[in-house]
Amino acid sequence: MTNPLLTTWDTPFDIAPFDQISDDDFAPALDAALAENRAEIDAIAASDEAPTFENTLAAIAASGEALDKVLSVFFTVAGADSNETREALQREFSPKLAAHSSEFYANKALFQRIQTLWDTRESLELEADDARLLELTHRDFVRAGAALEGTEAERLKEVKSRLAVLGTQFTQNLLADERGWFMELSEDDLAGLPDFVISSARAAGKEKGVAGPAITLSRSLIVPFLQYSTRRDLREKAWRAWTSRGEMAEATDNRAIAAEILALRDERAKLLGYENFAAYKLETEMAGNAQNVRDLLMQVWKPAKSQAEADEWVLGQMMKNDGVNGALEPWDWRFYSEKRRKQEHDLDETALKPYLQLDRMIEAVFDTAHRLFELNFRPLDLPLYHPDCRAWEVTRGGEHVGVFIGDYFARGSKRSGAWCSAMRSQAKKPRVQTPIVINVCNFAAPPEGEPALLSYDDARTLFHEFGHALHQLLSDVSWERYSGTSVARDFVELPSQLYEHWLEVPEVLQRFATHAETGEAMPQDMLEKVLKAATYDQGFQTVEYVASALVDLEFHDGPPPADPMAKQAEILAGIGMPHAVVMRHATPHFAHVFSGDGYSSGYYSYMWSEVMDADAFEAFEEAGDAFDAATAHALQENILSKGGSVEADTLYIAFRGRLPGVEALLKGRGLLPV
Repeated sequence: MTNPLLTTWDTPFDIAPFDQISDDDFAPALDAALAENRAEIDAIAASDEAPTFENTLAAIAASGEALDKVLSVFFTVAGADSNETREALQREFSPKLAAHSSEFYANKALFQRIQTLWDTRESLELEADDARLLELTHRDFVRAGAALEGTEAERLKEVKSRLAVLGTQFTQNLLADERGWFMELSEDDLAGLPDFVISSARAAGKEKGVAGPAITLSRSLIVPFLQYSTRRDLREKAWRAWTSRGEMAEATDNRAIAAEILALRDERAKLLGYENFAAYKLETEMAGNAQNVRDLLMQVWKPAKSQAEADEWVLGQMMKNDGVNGALEPWDWRFYSEKRRKQEHDLDETALKPYLQLDRMIEAVFDTAHRLFELNFRPLDLPLYHPDCRAWEVTRGGEHVGVFIGDYFARGSKRSGAWCSAMRSQAKKPRVQTPIVINVCNFAAPPEGEPALLSYDDARTLFHEFGHALHQLLSDVSWERYSGTSVARDFVELPSQLYEHWLEVPEVLQRFATHAETGEAMPQDMLEKVLKAATYDQGFQTVEYVASALVDLEFHDGPPPADPMAKQAEILAGIGMPHAVVMRHATPHFAHVFSGDGYSSGYYSYMWSEVMDADAFEAFEEAGDAFDAATAHALQENILSKGGSVEADTLYIAFRGRLPGVEALLKGRGLLPV
């Protein structure tokens, strides 16, 4: 029987035929695709012809088409709709893929051809896009250890293989904890919870197979529970579960895994000639080195900590007024912060939430993209990997741009968080291909027949992830290697965080924030309160983020800690972490850092990008219109369409005329001293 993963896909826009693919197809398809790609690479490396751009770099770029197809489908479902079979396959595939990558970069004959092209690059007279591919490919090989010989080369291969296994294990342990824990609630346990939280809890209980409501570790459910529940004992229980992900049981304990990952990363960096992993990782980022990162984070840490401590005192007084003795604890913060927000801003999220319907916010996201970049979105009826998924064709001026897929609701088979990925990235060479982009979120699913309602934070997440999608959809480069979001890690969050700003543009909310029952627009006084409260509790939010970024940096900028939890505690004590605030991501569930190398030594990048996004949105404000056509065109031409075809700082300067300072960020977060 023909394996659908290995056939030509006769489907609209060449989307994977999910309805024809079974879990039994993945393993044989991967083995066949790996063998095919290995043969392709061996043929390039063994060529008798003198190396040229076409017979070496272009040939490499043209290889691996079958492998790309298999992996794009597998990793999509493994992250967003996992099951025991797929988790087992992930554990099986990780060392295979690591070995294949190591074999590719350790191919001496292939590297010699690339090195020859690099050494003679001045005489090749390459176009700029081809020269960039040569530059990045040569850098990739060197940083992967292609120049290593003998035992060092073999050891690096072993290290990378082990890291791949550990990253998969870390992810699966975290998913097991998130999937396995829930707290059943009796009717008496619902005290203080608004109707939308109760409805979500009942839906969660139904999914977990219990008779009544339940609280799970979905962020869109547990956070509002911590905000509204008057049961302090239950808030503590939920909070402790939320912050214990990745260390709930011996079988899913990630602490030893984190320690081994840090030790192996340090060894990897030293094998490649770097002082430590941070030096290796940051070499290719805008920041350049750990001290530049530390300087930025500390510039933000000091005013954020000051604000958080002032807020902690106020919330502690509110708690005492309620007759609760003792210090304000982390499970108290969101509860009293919500009460304070109601008092100071007269903003009640239970009244706000009916105006933030998921479908209307999707319309807002699309309409903003249309007004800025002339994109149009047409719903598609396609078989996708889960019934929750929805798809749209993206066009401009009648021309096909790409396909966008949205997968918005939390479920037990999906890992936590929100992300954007591309099943296929844009490219013009060696073949023309348009992007297929997916946004995955974890919003609380509504009871059957009711509209899905978002918190304001959820709505911001929706805009954020679509900013990443725009980076993919508007990409207009030659080679997939630097297409879309294939940019410096501390530049990749610029488009996503910048897009969040349009949620706060008054005319966007005026048009799309309509009541789920009455259809009426959000009242003007509520709109003003929402916008006025936009910087509310930024001390807390900034402290929990910066603390995580500093821990990540210190883990990698120096000797690897034998006990990461002890090192985490030492770092937090050293910066004076406020008692009632914890890291956004403690080590055992810090998936950004330990599920793979993506954000390792790079979690700071959200803040680095925020410096730019705050400054970039000021360009629209200076133009006097959040939808100014000339500024939007400049943003597209200089950043969104360019991918990694040019260094990030050059792209930003082309758009803004200069690099930004931290002031716009502090202003945007309300942290500038008054």
